[in-house]
Amino acid sequence: MKKVLITGAYGQLGDACIKHLKSSFNIIPTGWHVLDEGIHLDVTNADAVNQILKDTHPDVILNLSAMTNVDGCETNPKLAESINMDGVNNLCNGFDGYFIQISTDYVFDGKNGPYSETDETNPISVYGKTKLAADEWLTTHHEQATILRANVVYSYTKRTQASFVKWVVDSLTDGKQINVVNDQWNNPTWTESLATVIGVIINKEALGLYHYGDKGLMNRYEFAQLIANVFDLNDALIKPISTAELNQPAPRPLKSGLKTEKIESALGIVPKSVETCLMEIRKQLSR
Repeated sequence: MKKVLITGAYGQLGDACIKHLKSSFNIIPTGWHVLDEGIHLDVTNADAVNQILKDTHPDVILNLSAMTNVDGCETNPKLAESINMDGVNNLCNGFDGYFIQISTDYVFDGKNGPYSETDETNPISVYGKTKLAADEWLTTHHEQATILRANVVYSYTKRTQASFVKWVVDSLTDGKQINVVNDQWNNPTWTESLATVIGVIINKEALGLYHYGDKGLMNRYEFAQLIANVFDLNDALIKPISTAELNQPAPRPLKSGLKTEKIESALGIVPKSVETCLMEIRKQLSR
């Protein structure tokens, strides 16, 4: 049974990956904040990374560790570079096994989405620039690597405080009015969909660059309305606003999203619709 070391294993995607991969692989969960019997790992500490790799001898590294706070990256670029760029270098230094990197649609400028793997990158934020730098470094320095780009990753579990879906559901359940941008377009992706795709990638060792998103291109306001409808909540509490009105430190790609034709044809992946994923989440919560 292959040993898969997961960095950032205690975030929302890590939670889904452990759930979906543990029956097929020997999972080694690591992270900054450790739960259960996981291993504390700071990917910016090269010596610590080297020691853990020597102790565990993984066949595969699934790198979910990243600084994903887009505005935080913009205001603290050195930390973003240390985690998103140097962290990848540290993990690959001395590791010649199979490496899977989770990337983002933020490597694009958001002018002409949705994007395919062959479209030109042009990040407009520090977050996007650091993630692209890691992608490019892997492409030239680690032969056994897969880069999987995703967008608007969400779930609803105890470990998903940053999830858009959890925020919308919890806010509307409490009767709170929320403002949601109506000019950012994506195909939102359930963590369990992405974890299933990652399992296929590991089994097939599908090297190279792939895009994945669930089926359904929509703006955030439309996504919030769909969430409200699936969960039988009051969508009148959702108010549309523009991204410019938020005055956020980091610019956002507006017309984004990811095309999935390559991963569908190469790996036989059939994306579920966003609505189907939301309905499955509701069923899980009602059990």
